[in-house]
Amino acid sequence: MPIDFRLSPAEQGIRSAAAAFAAGPLKDAKMTYMKYQSHQERFQSTRPIYHQAVAGGLIKGQIAPHLGGAGGTLVEAAILVEEMYTVEPSTSLTIFSTGLGLTPINLAGKPEHKEFLAPFLSVDGEPLASLVFSEPGGVANYLEKGAPGLLTTATLEGDEWVLNGEKIWATNSAGWDFKGADLQCVVCRTTTPSSEEPADAIMILLVTIADIKRNTPGAFQVLRQVSTAGHTACSGPHIKYTNLKVPTKNILCPPGTGAPIVSAAFDCTAVLVGAMSVGIMRAAFDAALAFAKGDNRRGASELLTRQAVADLLSGIKMQAEACRALTWKAANCLENGPGDYNARRELALAAKIYCSDTCTKAVTEAINVVGITAYDADQPFADLLTTAMVLPIFDGGNVGIRRRHMQQLMLSKDYDSWASTYGPSK
Repeated sequence: MPIDFRLSPAEQGIRSAAAAFAAGPLKDAKMTYMKYQSHQERFQSTRPIYHQAVAGGLIKGQIAPHLGGAGGTLVEAAILVEEMYTVEPSTSLTIFSTGLGLTPINLAGKPEHKEFLAPFLSVDGEPLASLVFSEPGGVANYLEKGAPGLLTTATLEGDEWVLNGEKIWATNSAGWDFKGADLQCVVCRTTTPSSEEPADAIMILLVTIADIKRNTPGAFQVLRQVSTAGHTACSGPHIKYTNLKVPTKNILCPPGTGAPIVSAAFDCTAVLVGAMSVGIMRAAFDAALAFAKGDNRRGASELLTRQAVADLLSGIKMQAEACRALTWKAANCLENGPGDYNARRELALAAKIYCSDTCTKAVTEAINVVGITAYDADQPFADLLTTAMVLPIFDGGNVGIRRRHMQQLMLSKDYDSWASTYGPSK
């Protein structure tokens, strides 16, 4: 069988480097940012750690080699994400969200777009990127014919595109000073579509901090800082564009070509949410196991000798192992096959859905191992649960988006059930 789960030297190197970064700069990140009350202050306090991530190549490593970056395989990315998320999810999300912000350029970028990557190819500074997609009211049905679709629009006026509309939940979109990220990949709708098909209107514009500074005050605004239950040191505010003008050269995906790139970008991150889920499960298992070995609840032996506790812990361990295997398989399959793109994509969707749903269950089971002590804020379990609860509903909610995409694949007359494992059946 052509299956070997032993890490290659390159993969082991990635894991070792990620573990070192997690044990170094990330380890005490929460201790630093929890000194502050507001989300925005907490986010800003992680800037020195982000600087170290840039210096260590973690941003350049999320850019494709053909564009001058040092990016590796999706399996390597999954290994990196798991190691860092196990230790500190919030700061890690800021780092990986810059990767998401750069993914459309990785997928659709041409030589003329390399100038937009310059800050991220450097190993200095703290450049932030963001894929700006979600809108107030949601985007689950944005390609449905006859529906309003995206409300953020771009109008061509001479040699400039004029951007108007509101966005929300786009991590890093406002930058460190809340005046705009270094680079935003803004998913929007042209006001002059070529047909009535919603996808024919979808485009992606690149907005840089330099573009924002060239515009009049108020062209880019933060309307509200969103405080979240988990990931409390991240920034994904409600923002607004008002007649924000960018040069025509800033178009990454012309009208009619944007929707497939958005979909492909989120196919990649679907796999990485699987890895995030495994990281959280790891942390929950390790904390619950340590408690079960070190506490007896006034009994004659440690908790782990109790069958109920051992059953819960073994369940968490098996779930984490199964989710990791699915995530690695999905990562490898998305890049290498077998099967056509839809078959490979199905596994990415499955990894996102199954692993994130399983993660919330696993954390709850870890809490049941520990009992009332898990409710103590000095224990990690409340943070793990509030972190886990977002995984099924962000990056394309499992119910409203990801399962619907799987449904569409299964409805296709060309659906080939097991092509992602065995190759095409015909």
